[in-house]
Amino acid sequence: MKNNKSPLMLMDPTNAPAELPILNPEMLGDMASAAESALLRQGESENTLRSYGSALRYWAAWFALRYRQPMTLPVPEAAVLQFIVDHAQRLGQDGQLTIELPAALDQALVAAGYKGKLGAPALTSLVHRVAVLSKAHQIAAADNPCQQPRVRELLAKCRRAYAKRGALPHKKPALTREPLQALLDTCDDSLCGLRDKALLLFAFSSGGRRRSEVVNASIENLRREGASYVYLLSHSKTNQSGIERIDSEKPVAGRAADALSVWIAAAKIKDGAVFRRVRRGNVIGERLSAAAVRQIVQNRGLLAGLPGDYSAHSLRSGFVTEAGRQQIPLGETMALTGHRSTASLVGYFRVDVEHSRAARLLDK
Repeated sequence: MKNNKSPLMLMDPTNAPAELPILNPEMLGDMASAAESALLRQGESENTLRSYGSALRYWAAWFALRYRQPMTLPVPEAAVLQFIVDHAQRLGQDGQLTIELPAALDQALVAAGYKGKLGAPALTSLVHRVAVLSKAHQIAAADNPCQQPRVRELLAKCRRAYAKRGALPHKKPALTREPLQALLDTCDDSLCGLRDKALLLFAFSSGGRRRSEVVNASIENLRREGASYVYLLSHSKTNQSGIERIDSEKPVAGRAADALSVWIAAAKIKDGAVFRRVRRGNVIGERLSAAAVRQIVQNRGLLAGLPGDYSAHSLRSGFVTEAGRQQIPLGETMALTGHRSTASLVGYFRVDVEHSRAARLLDK
């Protein structure tokens, strides 16, 4: 028999089980609110959560000392403007760079561990902290002072002033073929050496993987194909929803595949994380942290005696730069890196005077 009732009336509210609590549809219950917070946390990367937490702790500390009261949302627009001028460098009347942050406040923030050193932070740190505060207001559905025209204009002019002074963001040098080989040459046949060699080659050769992508690599998302592997990158910075994409499979071949096989066999890894801690007595421990990947790159750079402040991100810029040197088609490079636009890809390319043919067009 055909049901002519409206779809909205198919369930009689009076039939609800008596033991179910009655909720107010205008408000989220305590348990649902806690579940919402958990989902938001679990949907973010560990690095993002750490950076958000650090930025908000800094805001709270600065606000408490500056205004002698705890910070609550929404933060007044004037306080955001004060935060920017406290931390952004500008030229004073004497032509020297200065900031408005009082010396006593600066010292208190450093002493309490909220700042690493005295003085102005990098512009990227300032912009990040304002962006995090903006995000906090969005999540809390509070009036957002960071989106006010005066705040946006001040930040835009700060960026322009820094650029006019040549104070551009510092980019880490690229680990191209030669310096990467120097790092690999420091890796011996110990478990740590085998792991580090496999990690460096895996991160570089599969497209310049980010730290989070390296530490999240597992046996379960590695597939053997002949002498090579295919790494299924199911989650990344540019694919945070885990949507299946045609470029989600990253090849790990040649030297990288050989080193990976040696490490997995030596560490007797059967499941779970590929890259793990090596504890005292050659005991294989839990998966590496993102910070440990950065430390491995830096330590190997020091052992190799390389000049330059290399970091884990140097593997990504190194892959892009080396691919450009060897004239790998852009489509193939982007398929491995996961970039969706050439503009983003070019941001990782480092011009090398010694290898630049474009700089020597008149020398031919």
